Amino acid sequence: MDDRLRELEERLTFLQRHVEQQDRAMLGLSREVSKLADRLARAEAKLTQSADAGDQAAPADERPPHW
Repeated sequence: MDDRLRELEERLTFLQRHVEQQDRAMLGLSREVSKLADRLARAEAKLTQSADAGDQAAPADERPPHW
């Protein structure tokens, strides 16, 4: 009975540690996703702002007028 109890306690300890590690990983990923969402929102706002301002920059793949 002692061996079985010890094994269960070891498994419980392992699972608790594993859950804590996964919680930390999820928190890190959540923070990263939040930062990326903010960057995307700023980029979209900047793009919309430049389009609204009438910024008519030539596309990179457009041939110059002398061709």
